[in-house]
Amino acid sequence: MTRTLPTTALIGFGEAASSFARAGGWGDRAIGWDILPRRRAAMSEDGVKAARAAPEAIVGADIVLGLVTADAALSAARDYGPSIDPGQIWCDMNSVSPDTKRLAAQAIRESGGRYVDVAIMAPVLPGRLAVPLLISGPAAEEADRLLRELGFGNTRVVGSEIGRASAIKMIRSVMVKGIEALTDEMMAAAEAAGVAEEVLASLEASERAMPWPERAAYNRERMAVHGARRAAEMAESAATLRALGVEPVMTEGTVRRQREAARPSPPSKDAA
Repeated sequence: MTRTLPTTALIGFGEAASSFARAGGWGDRAIGWDILPRRRAAMSEDGVKAARAAPEAIVGADIVLGLVTADAALSAARDYGPSIDPGQIWCDMNSVSPDTKRLAAQAIRESGGRYVDVAIMAPVLPGRLAVPLLISGPAAEEADRLLRELGFGNTRVVGSEIGRASAIKMIRSVMVKGIEALTDEMMAAAEAAGVAEEVLASLEASERAMPWPERAAYNRERMAVHGARRAAEMAESAATLRALGVEPVMTEGTVRRQREAARPSPPSKDAA
């Protein structure tokens, strides 16, 4: 028996929307809108109908997927929210802060729609419909059902609060994107000093597997006990990078965090 896919409005048709529609075989069960003419023209390649305006895509759809750029997420909700049908679900899948999602939710609610916070927790490619999705909001359970009917196979409802899913993603990104930035800063300096192979070999030798709950507790305990000393060491690391012509953006942040995390030393018994 052939299943009937939910009708889907795609607001924004970049890499994510195109990849999802193609992987799910949504075809003409999806209708899209994008402010860029070249993206609207590309919809036919994925079998998606191109709307002449956003309201044409939204009206009558079972679910709306907001897949614009992060800087346009709030304006999309405010500009296109008035076109939403009463009770219609708007899944905001953009990577923005919890506060931004709460403001967008207000715009959708004022138009009678139901706003759902969806966080995409891994790159869309190569994951496509297997990409992990976290879902939160009062209508999260229904949104989860519709997303699964569309073919998404790795969804999880994390609460009924708007902003909870995005909080998990944004805070996690501090580590994920921070490691990338630290890696770039370290490698720029290592290459400038001609010691890249040695630095990487030293890291490889000292790395040990540790579950993240244990690692987070260990790292914070080390900072509390040794933060002052480590801040001084990292200040010297920052000076090393500057001498090599590498701006120590991440390293200077480390100096501050280590210094602020350090517990005050107990007073000496010999102090007057």
